[in-house]
This record gives sequence, structure tokens and C-alpha cells, in this order.
Amino acid sequence: MLLDPRAPRFAAAITTAVLAVALITGSTLLLTVQAVIFAVTAANPRFGLYGLLYRAVVAPRIAAPTELEPAAPVRFAQLVGLVFVVVAAIGFLAGVPALGLAATGAALAAAFLNAAFDLCLGCVGYLALRRLAGRPMAARVPVGLS
Repeated sequence: MLLDPRAPRFAAAITTAVLAVALITGSTLLLTVQAVIFAVTAANPRFGLYGLLYRAVVAPRIAAPTELEPAAPVRFAQLVGLVFVVVAAIGFLAGVPALGLAATGAALAAAFLNAAFDLCLGCVGYLALRRLAGRPMAARVPVGLS
């Protein structure tokens, strides 16, 4: 499965806003909602809420992508995000706000780097793990070659 690389970046911008509010408020409800979104997107990026929103609202208004990216790194990044927000929610619910704040802050930093600079830390980690396993893959593919 190949994805428009702008969709995960759009999703990261929304995730940044959601996690910023969660960090400021300590809202376990927001963290839980974001965890569900991460879980669905990790299972299949085409069904993630933010990806659906991108395809319905943004994609029809912009030019088609010139390159596509494999879904596997994005799925891995969503799984990593899921782990961080679950740890954050557990921290807040268990009365360990430092854990909740640290995990939320880490997830927020990663989402912000993706949204602002197109640097997906989870994707980079996935590609590095593939290289270590001796199974490198291209990060992006020109549309005509997909």
C-alpha cells in the first residue's frame, strides 16, 4: 500500500494540536481519543480519522502527489505514538503526572517535527530497523514508478 506523503504530515499537524491541548490540560479523554486514532491508523492508514479528513477535504483541492510512500513506516510510527499516549494516559490516571507529562511531551515533539519539518521519527526508526535487519526499502517512490 502506498500513501500520499502529505496525508501523514497533515495528520501530524492535527495530532500536534490535540497533544498540545492534552499536555496543557492533562486530559486523559483527549489522550484516549488520540490513542484510538493511532490504533486505527496503525492497523490501516486508509481508515485513520485524520487520513479520511485529508482525503475528503484537502486532497481534492491540491495537485496530485508527485511521489508516494510505503504505508509500513507510517503504520509503525502510529504504533509508536499509540504506545506513548497509552503510557501518558496511564501516568495521569495512576496519579503520576510526571510520567503523563513526559510521555505526552515526547509524542507532541515527534508529531510537531513531522508536521513542521516533514521529519517522521517513527518512520526513520522503521527504516533504520529494516536496514539493520538487512531488508532496506525506499522511503518514497515517484508516482510513475509505483
